[in-house]
Amino acid sequence: MTYQRFEDLPVWKEAIRLAETVYALTEDAAFQKQYSLRDQLERAAVSVSNNIAEGFERGTTQELLMFLYIARGSAGEVRSMLCLLERIGRFAHLKSEISNLKSTAESCSRQLRAWAAGLQESPIEGQRRLTQAARNQSEQKQRADAFTRLLKTKYPIKPFPNPPKAA
Repeated sequence: MTYQRFEDLPVWKEAIRLAETVYALTEDAAFQKQYSLRDQLERAAVSVSNNIAEGFERGTTQELLMFLYIARGSAGEVRSMLCLLERIGRFAHLKSEISNLKSTAESCSRQLRAWAAGLQESPIEGQRRLTQAARNQSEQKQRADAFTRLLKTKYPIKPFPNPPKAA
């Protein structure tokens, strides 16, 4: 499946969920007066989705790959900070939330690794590198695929009934 907008990417959605949940976590009183820790955790969490978005919008596969690896690094930074929180007593009451956040960050990291691996195998150099002829061909294929999907939904192929057996 080809995505037209970064907002539709499952990994971006997961990264946004990570950031939202981190912001909810840092509202806890345990983060009071922990300004640098709170700020760094929030910034790292937001960095995951922002780098996915920026890479997606860049237009070349190489740039996308670079930003996916930066996003993956930020997901690792979030996990590292959550590991630190697990070791600090004042955050003990948040153990379950921290564990869930670590799982979400790991999920983002796995998805980013898989996407990057797929891109590295791809001969496509990105939207910005396409010639006009290649763009036209790609658009024509997309229109044909959309038309085929429309036909299949409007006129589903029904199997032939079994013919009656000769006596």
